[in-house]
Amino acid sequence: MPTIAVVGEVVADAVLPPDGIVDGAAHLTVHPGGGPANFAVAVSRLGTTARFAGRLSTGALGDLCRAKLEGSNVDLSASEAATEPATLAIARIDDSGAAAYEFYTEGTADWAWTDESLAPLVDGPFPNDDRPVAIHTGTLALALQPSGLVIENLLTRARSRLTTSIDPNLRTMLVPIETYRAVIDRWAGLSDIIRLSEDDLEQLWPHRSPEQAAAHLHALGVPLVVVSLGAGGAFASLRGEQVRVPIAPTDLVDTVGAGDSFHGGMMHHLAVAGELGGRLDHLDLAALTAALQFASRVSAINCSRAGANPPWARELGGG
Repeated sequence: MPTIAVVGEVVADAVLPPDGIVDGAAHLTVHPGGGPANFAVAVSRLGTTARFAGRLSTGALGDLCRAKLEGSNVDLSASEAATEPATLAIARIDDSGAAAYEFYTEGTADWAWTDESLAPLVDGPFPNDDRPVAIHTGTLALALQPSGLVIENLLTRARSRLTTSIDPNLRTMLVPIETYRAVIDRWAGLSDIIRLSEDDLEQLWPHRSPEQAAAHLHALGVPLVVVSLGAGGAFASLRGEQVRVPIAPTDLVDTVGAGDSFHGGMMHHLAVAGELGGRLDHLDLAALTAALQFASRVSAINCSRAGANPPWARELGGG
């Protein structure tokens, strides 16, 4: 199976349901999470090797996150053990199943990457000749410093060899929207694939449609733009050729990890089809549509259970 490199944060998601505050106490359930880590779990459970570069805390929450990654067969050979505590997020679920987040990141493990420590993720050595065909990143590790510029340096080096994928996954309660607007065009110059959520699009460019946002990103060199539209399914534009796919049916529990599962499902499908490893020059609309439909099924299963919990390949009848 192909390998996808992933770099980013590992977060302990403390999920608070709508009825979770009782008699002055919050009843939280803690799930391993973090956008890049969720993506790695989704890819790995589907059968593609996910080589994840994360800084995993050696504390109790870090151990929880490591156990999920290892139990999902994620390759942690590029990860580091960190003495700092794990990053914590509180995901408050509303009555519709949607999640709103608040983050505790000061002094936590995820932001201390250096150029030297990340280099082996794309430069090797690769003893089993399992060099990656793509690299994926995004969410807080790309937006916060000093990790953000280190990861951008990695993408700059990787782009001549690998398909590069970014999920900005805006967290504007922690990173001001002005910061995202100042860097999104630069990230586009490093990307072959950008996936935005409907909320991301509304915050970045309030008056742009998915089609207009895609045209802007294509002009900056991004071959494939995907916009997840929640109940509206997903929109994608491949160098201006456009397609929409409906959401797969599900019994919604919550949306934690929905976008990460969708993106992981799409990337797995493209990797297995041999479409990754370059600038997507041979990808056509039919193959992209198949990948998006598969990704919708992956995300739907994730949304049918609590927290970020993407499916295994056997739950979809194979890859």
